[in-house]
Amino acid sequence: MVLTWLLKNIAHHIPTFPVSLSILKEHNISLIESMLRIGFRNIINGFICRASLPQSFYNRELSTQTGRLKGKIALITGAASGIGKAAAAKFISNGAKVVIADIQHQLGQATATELGPNATFIPCDVTKESDVSDAVDFTISEHKRLDVMYNNAGVPCYTPPSIVDLDLAVFDRVMGINVRGVLAGIKHASRVMIPSRTGSILCTASVTGMMGGLSQHTYSVSKSAVIGIVKSMAAELCQYGIRINCISPFAVPTPFALDELSQIYPQIDAEQLVKMIHSFGVLGKATLEPGDVADAAVYLASDDAKYVSGHNLVVDGGFTSFKRLELPKS
Repeated sequence: MVLTWLLKNIAHHIPTFPVSLSILKEHNISLIESMLRIGFRNIINGFICRASLPQSFYNRELSTQTGRLKGKIALITGAASGIGKAAAAKFISNGAKVVIADIQHQLGQATATELGPNATFIPCDVTKESDVSDAVDFTISEHKRLDVMYNNAGVPCYTPPSIVDLDLAVFDRVMGINVRGVLAGIKHASRVMIPSRTGSILCTASVTGMMGGLSQHTYSVSKSAVIGIVKSMAAELCQYGIRINCISPFAVPTPFALDELSQIYPQIDAEQLVKMIHSFGVLGKATLEPGDVADAAVYLASDDAKYVSGHNLVVDGGFTSFKRLELPKS
């Protein structure tokens, strides 16, 4: 038989191996044959089991090779520039079709044109619920479904740092975009996802919503609210098979962040502001770029994260994980 022939040929070479194998050659051929028989059987069983697994398993297993978002339809708010644009580009490169929704008409259309035929643009002011609803309906009319809703639109805040000087009118405006706009996106994405009992909803939060003192009160409060919203919505949406998560990035040199810093440091040029933002990081020489946040969004939107919901994925190089004590030098 084949196994016996194989063993005899293996045994012929065993003297070149350690003594223990020589002993096996002389006395335990039958034992090795049994072990090999089991091994071959397991290999065959492995092929059989693999053949019986659903295709969706292989789509997840090979997603990094074949496109993690292949065939998915995504709607991203605030995608004309910055993190949203980077996410749109990454989604498309991973096989998705993307609808860019942004208040900046000319820039949004230019971004869609730049990203190619798998990107389309619709004007959207997230403070107007009707605009958000229209963006979702446009996605459905164009692509027949919505798989991923990424609520990324947001604004910085220029209010004075002290609570005593807080401008409540500015507070209301920021909350209208950063919080109410996110809720509108979740509401209308859920409206079309619940009947299909599937979908992934993402929201951009911030490390400023996790720790005090990293930003002005208004912005920090708005991003803290986003983290709370995600946890609250996860409790309801899980019964429909819909996942919802948020991403909390550290400072990223986007037009959004640079515009805010330029208000504080008008005498510093853009290149130096980028270096300033990078200097805040703690992860060695690594720097955070929009594409890094986009990679996190791709993961959460993909089937690789099929059992991840209600989670705040922190992309900060470990910044919020510790605080060093500045001890005096001995």
